[in-house]
Amino acid sequence: MKKIQELDIVALTEDLEATHFETKESIKLSKGQVGTVVMEFDGSAFEVEFSHQDGTTYAMETIPATKLMLLHYELVEPVGFKV
Repeated sequence: MKKIQELDIVALTEDLEATHFETKESIKLSKGQVGTVVMEFDGSAFEVEFSHQDGTTYAMETIPATKLMLLHYELVEPVGFKV
């Protein structure tokens, strides 16, 4: 299984309280919220940027690897799987 690394697209596996990037107000990031990894901390945590479709960042949070799921855009075949 591929490990999460910088520039990967990830999703939250649970709700998370965060701080709005510009207003500094408290916001809720929901389970399934999609972001981009911008920095890795020894594989145990990642700085993730969350942005609108127009590219405007609304949150940038350090999140433990256990609360992230790597998203795949291509077929990922398990070892030994045959079609």
